[in-house]
Amino acid sequence: MGGEVILWGAVIFVALIIILWLFPVALWFQALLSGVHISLIQLVLMRWRGVNPKIIVFAMITGTKAGLKLRANELEAHYLAKGNVPNVINALISADKANIPLDFKTAAGIDLAGRNVFEAVQMSVNPKVIDTPPVTAVAKNGIQLICKARVTVRANINQLVGGAGEETVLARVGEGIVSSIGSADNHAQVLEMPESISKVVLKKGLDAGTAFEILSIDIADIDIGKNIGAELQMDQANADKNIAQAKAEERRAMAVALEQEMKAKAQEARAAVIEAEAQVPLAMAEAFRSGNLGIMDYYRMKNIQADTEMRTNIAKEG
Repeated sequence: MGGEVILWGAVIFVALIIILWLFPVALWFQALLSGVHISLIQLVLMRWRGVNPKIIVFAMITGTKAGLKLRANELEAHYLAKGNVPNVINALISADKANIPLDFKTAAGIDLAGRNVFEAVQMSVNPKVIDTPPVTAVAKNGIQLICKARVTVRANINQLVGGAGEETVLARVGEGIVSSIGSADNHAQVLEMPESISKVVLKKGLDAGTAFEILSIDIADIDIGKNIGAELQMDQANADKNIAQAKAEERRAMAVALEQEMKAKAQEARAAVIEAEAQVPLAMAEAFRSGNLGIMDYYRMKNIQADTEMRTNIAKEG
């Protein structure tokens, strides 16, 4: 008998838990006391649709207490779309208190786009300061300047979906700084009036197509870098010197080649003379045999050769 009582008690307890889970009476009563009109059947249907009714009810209570008009169906749809319902409600409340026009559809779209809509509203109220990395630019006189800037931006609610992020803003600001310094005739002008850079950059409308609105650009620091103009001139001089040396080496090589060619030709000429001289005795012997040259002619030729050699030696001694 006692076992049956315990069994029935357990069954009743489990059934009560299931009923309370299916019919969140406490949550419905809490919403009713907070002025949120939502039926118990709606809460049950939320569970069947895979929606956490506590998140929806608490979001509606928070929004209703802040004076917002919300519909449970919209919150359910955003929840089922994997959106952050509490974050959207907090963003709507902050925008309403700050007099920033923002409706639920826009806030939900920003949230589903992957951006933190609550942080965006906070940034619209409290602008954010972004420090740019060091930007290197060269003035017309060849002096390099290293500039750091601080960009004050606030979120542009209407451009959050599809608008470019902080990286694009920093890149555009860096491009504007380079252009402004590069157009200066002298680096001293930039050092004397750094605010001129900010004015030039702000006039270019760098925040177009981004999720931010640029409020100000302040030059935090400017350092003098290298003398790029002098280095370029030195590099050019070294290049010209190397070209001149290469040309001189080319001319020297051509002269050496020409000299070697002339020596080769001289050697060929000497070889030809030696060869011709070697043919003289043969020709004389042939002349003797053929009778074209007599013995007396030979001696007269030898005397002439001896006399010529003697005169040559006397001339050398003189």
